[in-house]
Amino acid sequence: MSTNDRIPLYQQIQDYIRKFIASENMKPGDRIPTEKELMDRFNVSKITVVNALTGLANEKLIARVPGKGSFVAEGIDAADTAFSESPAVRGGRSSTGMIGVIMPTIHDYFAIRLIEGIEKSLNQEGYRSMIMLTQGNIEKEKDAIRELKALGAEGLLIFPVDEGNYNEEILGMKLSGFPFLLIDRYLPGVETHYIAADGRLGVRLAVEHLWELGHRDIAICSDSPLQTVTVQERIDGYIEALKDKGALINPAHMITDFKPLSVLKDAEAHPLYRYISNKMVTAYISLNGRLGVQIYQMAKQAGLRIPEDVSIVSFDDPTSIVEEFSIFTHVKQFEREMGIRAASQLLEVIRNSPQLTGFSKILIEPELVVRQTTGSCP
Repeated sequence: MSTNDRIPLYQQIQDYIRKFIASENMKPGDRIPTEKELMDRFNVSKITVVNALTGLANEKLIARVPGKGSFVAEGIDAADTAFSESPAVRGGRSSTGMIGVIMPTIHDYFAIRLIEGIEKSLNQEGYRSMIMLTQGNIEKEKDAIRELKALGAEGLLIFPVDEGNYNEEILGMKLSGFPFLLIDRYLPGVETHYIAADGRLGVRLAVEHLWELGHRDIAICSDSPLQTVTVQERIDGYIEALKDKGALINPAHMITDFKPLSVLKDAEAHPLYRYISNKMVTAYISLNGRLGVQIYQMAKQAGLRIPEDVSIVSFDDPTSIVEEFSIFTHVKQFEREMGIRAASQLLEVIRNSPQLTGFSKILIEPELVVRQTTGSCP
């Protein structure tokens, strides 16, 4: 086995570019070989080349200009680049003190509390965050990953978009060894660092609480436009909990095939409103806080009393940052704790990357907080 066989391909590309800049006596502003030329020369994918170039851009050796190519950065002396080692060879990365945080939105308290925890943990360790939102769009997620890496992020915390096609930028980071951690969901079949609440246990707690109150017709609801890993795990937990009670599983009570309600005045035309107003079940488990509030509003609009006519359990507390003022019975996922532990774990990965031999999988145990939206079955 040659020495090169033991060096990652992206690192071989970086060393080649350093030597190329030196041997050609290139000046700031000179164009280096294109992505296509590097792909052909090393017989590698575009992901590998992009990761290599992003690493050099993070070192301020090159500057990348979208649509035009990559160029020798200002202030670089070509003579100093020939045999300089990459940060990976030296056993560490150049420190910027910045961690990238990628979220779909921050429209709910789950996201707000999660970010509060991340910020607290990073601040205590002398790091700062840069937050980018993807609006649930996988292309925006890819752009955010590329941009944060180009800006010098030492690692990324990602609440990923969950689509049928994996984000190749995430796969590229895994292959190149760039530090990142996934929050709330993971990529099936792909080993990565991740942290989440135990969704199966959370749903089981909700089902058992409602069962004890006498409810037998219990619906589980999600308005996620995609059947995400998180949603599927919670539905699996719902099925398992009902089977343990000896109950028959009614597929009609797993309500996931509908779009989010945007305006309450349109509620009566919404399929979920018709389900609620026809009293198809006596209790609802909502898989996110926003939907829990909408179910509450639709039930009121249909003339139903809560919890006298219908009970609601929501994942996450949708109504108050101050726990004591919440009215919703909810599955508490300890979002701030999740954020604190996510940031701490990522910093450990950054500091000890060469020594780590596996991937951390952290599941936080949720608990049920009983408030005013659940009561005895009518």
